[in-house]
Amino acid sequence: MAGHSKWAGIKHKKAIVDARRGAAFTKLARAITVAAREGGGDPELNATLANAVQKAKDASMPKDNIERAIAKGTGEGSDADAIQAILYEGYGPGGVALLIEALSDNRNRTGADVRHMLSKHGGSLGEPGSVAYLFDRQGVVVVDADRYSEDDLMVAIDAGALDIQQDDEVFEILTEPSDLSAVRKALDEASIEIQNAEVTQRPKTRVNLDEDAAVKLLRLIDALDDNDDVSEVHANFDVDADVLERIAG
Repeated sequence: MAGHSKWAGIKHKKAIVDARRGAAFTKLARAITVAAREGGGDPELNATLANAVQKAKDASMPKDNIERAIAKGTGEGSDADAIQAILYEGYGPGGVALLIEALSDNRNRTGADVRHMLSKHGGSLGEPGSVAYLFDRQGVVVVDADRYSEDDLMVAIDAGALDIQQDDEVFEILTEPSDLSAVRKALDEASIEIQNAEVTQRPKTRVNLDEDAAVKLLRLIDALDDNDDVSEVHANFDVDADVLERIAG
């Protein structure tokens, strides 16, 4: 299953690079605003907001931008209510299941865009509930298995992590979404370097792809990611890690 973990890491690094260029600050701010609107403006009491803020910090978003996005969500912005969280379900090349999260002020526009991109790249839009059951919403922290042993990561279990699984060259530490911040803090305090930490839709099963299908799927995912309204794309595929490194590089 190493290919899926490697893809998650590549995607995370790309998102940070894009954000630091200014390309994704709008998406990050929108996620903060919606989280604050739905769960309150205190990250200590709102795990979704804490995770959105951490993503923004990872991407070096200025503190003032983060505070403005929270303020907008808690009622100091007149347009916060216009932003809706929308979940699209569909299929990509090779029969891969896709969960597409969007934050949009125009549901019709975003739906049309997503449908067009899926059709253009060999995918299709599914009915609500058609693929969501194939995923679990979990916190996932990724660390280098060459640098650390499972014993080194026991601090994560003490902080509330559910499980530690090795996926070839990395460990994946699984948490409840609400416990991700506490687990990440415990690892930081133990001086364990984190490759990636996020709340994600983790696939229960994965579809193995050959190189040709993987190329087509990644083109579709890139097109979706480039859309201003799409915030996250989750897919239940797996591909050989060496193949992924070559085509994603």
